[in-house]
Amino acid sequence: MSTQAPTFTQPLQSVVALEGSAASFQAQVSGTPVPEVSWFRDGQVLSAAALPGVQISFSDGHAVLSIDAVNAAHGGRFSVRATNGAGQATSTAELLVTAETSPPSFLQRLQSSTVRQGSQVKLGIRVTGIPPPTVAFYREGAEIQSSVDFTIVRDGDAYSLLIAEAFPEDSGTYSVMASNSSGRATSSAELLVYGEEVIPAKKTKTLVSSSQVSGSQMSRQSRVEQRMDASFQSMATMEMQVEGAELTELLAHKTVPRVALQAASSSPIPPSAVAWATVDRQQSSSPVRHVQAPTSMLGR
Repeated sequence: MSTQAPTFTQPLQSVVALEGSAASFQAQVSGTPVPEVSWFRDGQVLSAAALPGVQISFSDGHAVLSIDAVNAAHGGRFSVRATNGAGQATSTAELLVTAETSPPSFLQRLQSSTVRQGSQVKLGIRVTGIPPPTVAFYREGAEIQSSVDFTIVRDGDAYSLLIAEAFPEDSGTYSVMASNSSGRATSSAELLVYGEEVIPAKKTKTLVSSSQVSGSQMSRQSRVEQRMDASFQSMATMEMQVEGAELTELLAHKTVPRVALQAASSSPIPPSAVAWATVDRQQSSSPVRHVQAPTSMLGR
C-alpha cells in the first residue's frame, strides 16, 4: 500500500466571535494511512478538560473544534496537527472574542460577467462583521445549495460561488446575503452565458442621414443655380452693354447734327428752324439715320 503524508485540503479559518455566542474551527485533511489529529491552543495541547466548553471531533478527514459559548478565556491561537507514518501537517488560526457587534459590511461586492457556454464561473465577495456573518447565495431569489454543479467556498472573509460548467440556462440575477445578529447586507450581479455560435464582427459603415443627402443635393443645386444666375447676369450685362452701345450710337447720330449746327453758325438759330428739325427727327423711321441741318433756311 502506498503512503501519503497528511495535507490540509481545507485549512482552518480565523474566527471573530461575540462573547456568549458559539464559535467553531473546521479543517479537512487527507493522507494515507488516515492521519491522527491533535489540537493546540497557544502551543499547548488542548483537551476538553483543559478548556471547559470545548468539543473536538474527527471523522472522514473532517476535523472540528467547537465552543458553545465563548468568553474572553477562550481567545487565542488555535492549531490542528495531522500526523501519519509518511509525515505531518499543521494548520493554525486565531479566535478573537469581542463584546462589540457590527453588522455585515462588504469589502468586495459581486461583479456582473459574461462568459461562454462551458466556462467555469466564480462569483466572489468579501464581507466582514461581528459576529462573523452567515453567507448565502441565491439565483433569481432561490437559495443555492452546494452540489456537484455549484460549490460555495469560504476563505477567511472571502466567499465564492463556483459553477463548474456554465450553460445559457444558468444566466440570471445572482445575489448574496450576509447576516448576523446586528443586521444584514446584500449584493447582486448579472451573469450572462452565451452559446457556441460565433457572432461575426460587424463592419464599420459610414452612415449618411437623409438630411445630409438632402443638404448635399440642395448644396449642389444651389451651386448650379448660382452658376446659372451668374451666366444670366453675364448675358444680361452683355445685352445691356450692346444695347448701351447702340443707344450711345443712336444718341451720337442724333446729337451730332445739333452740335454741328451750333458750330456752323455763330448767329442764333431761328426758333422756326429748330422746330422744323425736331419734327423731321421725330418722323424719321431709322434709329441711326442722320438728321440733315436745314442749310437752305440758314441762308434766309
